[in-house]
Amino acid sequence: MTDRDLRSWYLRYGEALNNHELDGMDEFINDQLLYDGVPVERDDVVAVLKGIVDAVPDIHWELEELLIDRDRIAVRATNTGTPVEEWLGVAPSGKSFEIVEYAIYTVGDGRFVKMTNLHDSAEMVRQLTA
Repeated sequence: MTDRDLRSWYLRYGEALNNHELDGMDEFINDQLLYDGVPVERDDVVAVLKGIVDAVPDIHWELEELLIDRDRIAVRATNTGTPVEEWLGVAPSGKSFEIVEYAIYTVGDGRFVKMTNLHDSAEMVRQLTA
């Protein structure tokens, strides 16, 4: 894919995430991949995403920066939401969070073959319990 193709494809992925269209992730995520350095299957990643959406139905990933280098994508996003179920060991209180997430992806044959992300879970918990 060209840089322009990857950009468009990634924006579709972000739109699918924000619309909680997780059943169509086979368009974006390879059957097997490395997720934070651990071999997993797509269903494992989708299960994590579904768990987030179940706990935080208004979860939103706002793309702030998107960089592309050949088959690699780097993203800085702002994540926001208000949990309605216990999440990260915190009971729902009606409080919301806003944190920054950094993610790096490698794409092979038109799908993610490596996904790595980093966000400050401690800051999220702090916001939810403050």
